[in-house]
Amino acid sequence: MLVAINVVVYLLEIRHGGSFFGGPSDSVTVHYGAIPYELTHPGKHCDVVGVAQGGEVVRTVACQGMQGVSGSPPSQPATWTTVFSSMFMHGSFLHIFGNMLFLVIFGPNVEDATGRLRYLGFYLLGGLVALAAQVLVGPDSTASTLGASGAIAAVLGGYLLLYPRARVLTLVFIVFFATIVEVPAVLLLGFWFLEQLYFGTSGLASPIGGGGGVAYFAHIGGFVFGLALIRLFASRDRRSAKGLQPPPRAVY
Repeated sequence: MLVAINVVVYLLEIRHGGSFFGGPSDSVTVHYGAIPYELTHPGKHCDVVGVAQGGEVVRTVACQGMQGVSGSPPSQPATWTTVFSSMFMHGSFLHIFGNMLFLVIFGPNVEDATGRLRYLGFYLLGGLVALAAQVLVGPDSTASTLGASGAIAAVLGGYLLLYPRARVLTLVFIVFFATIVEVPAVLLLGFWFLEQLYFGTSGLASPIGGGGGVAYFAHIGGFVFGLALIRLFASRDRRSAKGLQPPPRAVY
């Protein structure tokens, strides 16, 4: 159901501009994505504008209340709705493909441990916490935050805590050759988390501006949420019945 919703939303995004592989237009991204500046400045909205630079017109994001910005943007969705719409939006085909791949691989086992309704609540709450983490480190950022990455990071954190002994069959490319390696999930997901932490802290030193980018702190926030709270969502009956044994090997 979650995969289907994400795919449908992506197809709806590109109806009003953009392309299947390139993703939605800048206007759609700004209107329906979650922008930290809008969330921390209630009543203020942002839009895409053209700014003359060096004889060229450069498209950028401008928000009400910012220095040098005047006027009001066209009617937009209420800011609070973007907190949820952004969670199901993606910036490109590769963006949604990668996210859905991780969700399909690691999601079912976490859902087995929690049950459907609790899993849905865990997924959505994880996405909200992930967005809050991104807003916390950049409250004045005008970059649209979108994607299921934060919610899926919560799923990955939950999977790691529930199934630390699980192993993942991973297809590895070495130059022109490919091989399958059995990688412990704790190693794979632990490396992924450290990678997000490194890129996130590096981004603080050299921010990429308001045009967009990867919400590394959303990934970190979601992952930590999953680690910390998955046992509150996991059913004791399900956990005891399964004994928290490693699930059948996931394929990545």
